[in-house]
Amino acid sequence: MVFFLLLILLLSPPLTAYGDAQIYVYKEADGAIRFSSKPPPSGVNAKVFTGKKSGFSWYRMGKSRGVPRLFSNEYQAIISNASKTYGVDEHLVRAVIHAESAFNPKAVSPKGALGLMQIMPFHFRRLGIKDAFEPKQNVDGGVRMLRELHDRYKGNVRLMLAAYNAGEEAVARYKGVPPYTETQNYVTKVMSLRKRYAEKKGR
Repeated sequence: MVFFLLLILLLSPPLTAYGDAQIYVYKEADGAIRFSSKPPPSGVNAKVFTGKKSGFSWYRMGKSRGVPRLFSNEYQAIISNASKTYGVDEHLVRAVIHAESAFNPKAVSPKGALGLMQIMPFHFRRLGIKDAFEPKQNVDGGVRMLRELHDRYKGNVRLMLAAYNAGEEAVARYKGVPPYTETQNYVTKVMSLRKRYAEKKGR
């Protein structure tokens, strides 16, 4: 199973990579496949690959290549169900997925974030994710995280997005959107995409 997942990753069309971080893939006692940027416990066999093989799409990096096309119909049922379950705006969810992975379910970042909503491995157990490349599990986990951030920041979407991108500690440290170029570009991009998805839906 681990070999199969790695084969899919390594044969996937490469995204824009940066950094040389390693990602460890291994199976735990309960049979779940785990992905981590940290080495596994002693005695656990793991496969390793680096950011040179894969990475974030240019969407997440905040770079511009003109007006990006929209992904209006991809994973419609999955996104709609998760949005209704957690009470999160569907257009926002679609915009986040667009910015995070450009709707590539096999997207991997050198820092270890995986799948459509680029979820870090340390969130998997809490979110009940066993296969981060399975769209339904990934989107459900990502939307659940957005709901948690919605509640924490009382519906302030800019702070929700900043925390999703840079972490809650960074938002607390700067008492707002951190002064990181990537995070500021990310927030602007997702807000713009959300508006475009909402406008297209309303036509």
